Amino acid sequence: MAAANSTTEGNQKRITEMYCSAEFIGDVDSELIFLSVLNSLLSITAFLGNALILVALHKESSLHPPSKLLYRNLAIADLCVGIIAQPVDVANWMSAVNEGWTICYHTELTAFITSHILCSVSLLTSTAISVDRLLALLLMLKIQASCNFAKNIF
Repeated sequence: MAAANSTTEGNQKRITEMYCSAEFIGDVDSELIFLSVLNSLLSITAFLGNALILVALHKESSLHPPSKLLYRNLAIADLCVGIIAQPVDVANWMSAVNEGWTICYHTELTAFITSHILCSVSLLTSTAISVDRLLALLLMLKIQASCNFAKNIF
């Protein structure tokens, strides 16, 4: 997979190499530590919240099965964000604070890939849920209109 390149002072560097360098990080150690703590708390919240949603969906029987599947898919994608993407971001920021540039490079690449994949899955699932709800609404209106038409005839 080709990485994006940027030209700086005549030298070509990969974006991940720029993010994982002392020049880029500069004096933002305290900000990265704050973001790491905040992201850790949000990771725990995302995990617990989506696990609770999955348990509730397992016990719920009144939902239409295709809709239930879409909600489960969204909850699992968001659960994976809490389990995978956010901890990798925390590892990336902490490796930058501790100047572990090799680890930083690998975690930056992993964070980029996992974040984009999981965000795409969440966005596409949300779109599918919206289309499902729109179709349910439109089909229900058509059924009600045909019932009203039949009442008026008879």
